[in-house]
Amino acid sequence: MKVIYLVAGARPNFMKIAPIVRALQGRVGLTFRIIHTGQHYDREMNDVFFEELGIPEPDVFMAAGGGSHSQQTAKIMIGFEELCETTRPDAVLVVGDVNSTLACSIVAKKLNIPVAHVEAGLRSGDMAMPEEINRMVTDSIADWFFVTEPSGVAHLKREGKPDSAIHYVGHVMVDNLLYQAEKLAGTGASGFEISSFKAAHMTDGGRYGVVTLHRPSNVDNAEMLVRIGGALKEIALDLPLIFPVHPRTRGNLNKFGIDLGPNITLVGPQAYMAFLHLWKDAAVVLTDSGGLQEETTALGVPCITIRENTERPVTVEQGSNVLAGTDPLRIVAEVRKVLRGEGKQGRRPHLWDGKAAERIVEILATELTH
Repeated sequence: MKVIYLVAGARPNFMKIAPIVRALQGRVGLTFRIIHTGQHYDREMNDVFFEELGIPEPDVFMAAGGGSHSQQTAKIMIGFEELCETTRPDAVLVVGDVNSTLACSIVAKKLNIPVAHVEAGLRSGDMAMPEEINRMVTDSIADWFFVTEPSGVAHLKREGKPDSAIHYVGHVMVDNLLYQAEKLAGTGASGFEISSFKAAHMTDGGRYGVVTLHRPSNVDNAEMLVRIGGALKEIALDLPLIFPVHPRTRGNLNKFGIDLGPNITLVGPQAYMAFLHLWKDAAVVLTDSGGLQEETTALGVPCITIRENTERPVTVEQGSNVLAGTDPLRIVAEVRKVLRGEGKQGRRPHLWDGKAAERIVEILATELTH
């Protein structure tokens, strides 16, 4: 029996490994252990969270906690090394681009344990992003690359990775989204508390928009946050907005004295299903999130990305995403296009069909048992 360690450090990572867990359950010859590094503590990650994902709670919780990037990475490396030396796995699977991804990949490779990277090959070209460094270093040492979009294949080939190690499989985040959307449809709205905001603005054909902002380049700089806030206020004159505010963003709105006005409803961070229930019916989503660019493309919801670059270009080339940058005039203009019915018509990319995890498990089974 081959044992795979599935590494997750934050809530979005669990959404990515969940389809892989479901595909591995009952698989002959393969088993798994879910390793939670504890990179982010999240009180929303309770029994209900794992029940919604259809997976068991983590087998190991390392409680690495916060600190600087270096402190956090070091704590994860120390804890993961002890774990691997005590109970050595046959492979380590990491997802995405967080510090846990980088830390556990380095530890595994130094112990001669093969590494599989899910969401491999994504590149923004922006070395000021910590995630870009994590992606590049992880891909420099991984053994198997599971890729979500054509740009990832191109980047990995250009970086000299062998064709035999690169696998274009689709996207596990989309697997999870489709799984959760089906559960949501089966449960119906009555299973969730519909905010007074949504109830008010969905009546009589009404529309609303959803905002998320958390990237340091957007929210830590007062001038930038004022500019983006001004664009949101102007959009909200035509379209009521709801903004689940990241704690970092809320702190900076207060610190910089930025008032977003009466037409933007600020709420706390949302659980996955509640947030999905909110944004899937939005007229438009404004975000700087990488994952939300992909999820909106998967469900065909118009998305305006408030960033100068994206490591997920397929969402722009094929999907419903527009890379608007941070110029307030451009942001407002792109939203108004959507509201006039002139927004781009995207499609779901190839292999974003809910079966990526099954392909990954099939490949790992071949690699580990041949």
